[in-house]
Amino acid sequence: MKINESRLMNISSLKPSEFPLSRPPWVSTTLGSVLIFTIIIDILGNLLLILSVYRNKKLRNAGNTFVVSLAVADLLVAIYPYPLVLTSIFHNGWNLGFVHCQVSGFLMGLSVVGSIFNITAIAINRYCYICHSLKYSKLYCKKNSLCYVLLIWILTVVAIVPNFYVDSLQYDPRVYSCTFTQSASSAYTIAVVSFHFLLPILIVTYCYLRIWILVIQVRKRVKPELRPKITPHDIRNFVTMFVVFVLFAVCWAPLNFIGLAVAADPERVAPLIPEWLFVSSYFVAYFNSCLNAIIYGLLNQNFRREYKRIIVSFCTAKVVFPESSNEVVDRNKSKPSLLLTNNQKIESV
Repeated sequence: MKINESRLMNISSLKPSEFPLSRPPWVSTTLGSVLIFTIIIDILGNLLLILSVYRNKKLRNAGNTFVVSLAVADLLVAIYPYPLVLTSIFHNGWNLGFVHCQVSGFLMGLSVVGSIFNITAIAINRYCYICHSLKYSKLYCKKNSLCYVLLIWILTVVAIVPNFYVDSLQYDPRVYSCTFTQSASSAYTIAVVSFHFLLPILIVTYCYLRIWILVIQVRKRVKPELRPKITPHDIRNFVTMFVVFVLFAVCWAPLNFIGLAVAADPERVAPLIPEWLFVSSYFVAYFNSCLNAIIYGLLNQNFRREYKRIIVSFCTAKVVFPESSNEVVDRNKSKPSLLLTNNQKIESV
């Protein structure tokens, strides 16, 4: 145990004498501010998203099952690991012990891998919904959807457990985090980046490329009799999911490519990576956890409408015992309203 605890104070690319790092005060202030903003928006945004699906029965569908699962993955880091990183920033070092370090690193990995697996599942779901609509209902019935989510999290746990065997969860003073150490094992780092990032990215790209091709064919009326009907609503939902995927890829790509470069030749490449680039890539990746709920609110009118209802309900103390969104819609059916047509159809996201 003492040997493991001593490793918290070291990282393969740093000398023990370089701990703790000496930085200008503005660096820790900036990183701390970014992380505080990320934590607040992450928790509030993803709780809003989950509560939206819980309150509105029309949003409880197969597609949104994976959206909620993705929100849970984002919440994992905001509830435990990020606050510990924040503490480390303010103390300029890790003073929480070995167990907290390992748990924090494990949950971070769980969140990251869980996110990419859920984004992959969402892409496959959208692909089946738009490109194989006749089989969709059978493939994504309620029972099957829950089984898929369970399988995602089982695979996520299985993917993270090997970190304990290669001792790759260590404290890195450059990013004030107990996280995956890229230089712990070159072979393992290459495997992690390949199977937990590159392969899912390729699958998601294939799914969305096929969807884009079908959308273009429908719009150009290429063999319309052989093409399923795609509504503007379907296209808007697809665009929302596509933006979520692109932002995830953009935010996490720098860190993963740095990992590949370091794994190729740790002794030569690691010292060449500028510290500012390494730190920036980490905190940009951290920031991604608060973006998904914002994207749904901005691009998806169904979630945006439910967000507004929840906020209004909160202001009037009706969140815990709400007059459900479905009851409001049903009551409004008896009244002539221009909003009626907008509330009649809320489909999967």
